[in-house]
Amino acid sequence: MNTQLCAIRIETLGCRLNQAEAESFAALCIDAGFSIYTGHTDYAGFSPVNITETPIRLYAAVPPEQTALCFVNTCTVTGKAEQKARRLIRLLIKEHPYAVILVTGCYAQLEAAEIEALHPHVLAFPGQQKDLLTAIPAYFAELVRGSAYFDTAFFLSALRTYLSGLTGRIPQDEPRHHKPVGDQSGHGIQRKPLFALSSPHFLFHSRALLKIQDGCNDACAYCRIRLARGKSVSLPAAEVLERLRCIEETGVPEVTLTGVNLSQYRSEAGDFAGILKLILENSTIRVRISSLYPDRIDEALVPLLAHPRICPHFHLSVQSGSDAVLKTMHRGYKNTTVYHAVSELRRVKGDPFIGADIITGFPGETEADFEETYRMCRELNFAGIHAFPFSARPGTEAWKMQPKVPERIAGQRVKKLNELAETQAAAYLHGWDGKFVYGVTEAPRNGRITVITENYLSLPLIKESLSSEVVLLGGEYVRVQVQEKGAVLTDIISRPHR
Repeated sequence: MNTQLCAIRIETLGCRLNQAEAESFAALCIDAGFSIYTGHTDYAGFSPVNITETPIRLYAAVPPEQTALCFVNTCTVTGKAEQKARRLIRLLIKEHPYAVILVTGCYAQLEAAEIEALHPHVLAFPGQQKDLLTAIPAYFAELVRGSAYFDTAFFLSALRTYLSGLTGRIPQDEPRHHKPVGDQSGHGIQRKPLFALSSPHFLFHSRALLKIQDGCNDACAYCRIRLARGKSVSLPAAEVLERLRCIEETGVPEVTLTGVNLSQYRSEAGDFAGILKLILENSTIRVRISSLYPDRIDEALVPLLAHPRICPHFHLSVQSGSDAVLKTMHRGYKNTTVYHAVSELRRVKGDPFIGADIITGFPGETEADFEETYRMCRELNFAGIHAFPFSARPGTEAWKMQPKVPERIAGQRVKKLNELAETQAAAYLHGWDGKFVYGVTEAPRNGRITVITENYLSLPLIKESLSSEVVLLGGEYVRVQVQEKGAVLTDIISRPHR
């Protein structure tokens, strides 16, 4: 059977690390001769449900009933994230009854047995061994070419046996429970496996993603990610620069540095400030930072953030504005640290987009604690607030913490923060009305082109401002003027190499 007659569907839930890894897997699938797609499709009878965190599309050249493999990258940050993964897996089983469902990521690392119990066609693969997935597309292509027809049982058995040979720890017939990742040398320079899934080519994103760090050495009371991803490990500086060089050669105008906790990056270049300095000295690409901890925005890092090639967009892992709650969470800082961090960012970047993660309803959070958080979010005028209710995660200290805050109360607090976020986001956008900014175009969708600006505004290009001679695709570096209803294109600075 020809691989060109088969498709592989790729779905990603969770963080930018997962997105970066899925991009690499997709590139390998194309190299092996498969058509790939994700999210919605145009084929009749396909469910309109879109469960992916970031809706992305690349349509297959073959009908979806000929999907041979579904790749699912999962998240375990909350119970809702795991529920979303199970819903997605069930949807894929329904829509692709003859496909092998290969599930990886943090959820698969910790709850493989639970995942495989969903259906006999589901194969869970530990997130900490994602590097071995680099061999799957080519091997699966061999299986397909050697088969006269779709034989799911054969494909599944062969994949399980193949992966068992690679890992030495996957039994062929019974579901597994992969244990939390054990100790690794914290802050050490990691061997290549955790960074093997990497590609300079991006099929689903107009802006590049570069994973430079994984894992975390902190022990936040609520966090399960550290159990799934292990201790902090970093990509060596020389490899960071080499991968960045490959990305630049594609003509992509912007790269986002990703990691579980970028603040814990360590290599021969030093800490995160050290590698950022090295990147700025050895590249010309615009750099966006995925997330920062407020207590790590220090005198070494702040001057580097002032560099014009650093995007004026910062997302802070804040979690609470109450000192009492921050202490119980083991965050290691007070709310004054958050105030100082925001002040420093605005001092060197003018009017950047600053967002924050906030957890409501953490065990013991009183109404007074929440009001402190709300006041901080209002006073610091965050342009974006990602508020979500506390989710007790097995294996964490907070799993058994008391007193519990009723879900209804936690939900009400999220709602109040979301209303504040909507008001502040609108005010931030209004403050840029009439100003000129740079940005990157997203791939056209439904006849509309959106620009993600350097300060993280998502603006539809006003059609009336586009000349009939202008053809814009994803990844174009442009200059636009912000207006109430979107953005007016004023110049095309560069285009990626296609």
